[in-house]
Amino acid sequence: MSTHINQPAPSHRGRGPWMALGMLALAASAIAHHSAAMFDDLQSVTLAGTVKQFQWSNPHCWIQVLVADTSGPVEWSVEMGSPSQLYRGGWRPSFLHAGDPIVVVIRPMRDGSKGGLFVSATHGDGTPFGGASK
Repeated sequence: MSTHINQPAPSHRGRGPWMALGMLALAASAIAHHSAAMFDDLQSVTLAGTVKQFQWSNPHCWIQVLVADTSGPVEWSVEMGSPSQLYRGGWRPSFLHAGDPIVVVIRPMRDGSKGGLFVSATHGDGTPFGGASK
């Protein structure tokens, strides 16, 4: 005669709170990332100026560009991708310095404010930055 002992099924008790926490974290990260609706993807603006500041930071890198105007320099904020996206595209944190001449093409803000989404950039002499030179 053989004896068969039924083993209880593995308990899933205690996993619910962890699963809920994981789902909440995923939802929060999805909500935290904004859409690109604030940019006019049908228009492009070319800015020729000098770099005021290059911010290599999460979640997005930024270039602050000073563009000459009749009333003096006007500061534009150019939003870029994340540092990891830029790095994969050939960019490095040391590429831009205050005072560097730059030409940047952006998708402008829909509300007309002085900012936009990065499309491409070249040095003052026309050579491209990052992966665009490949």
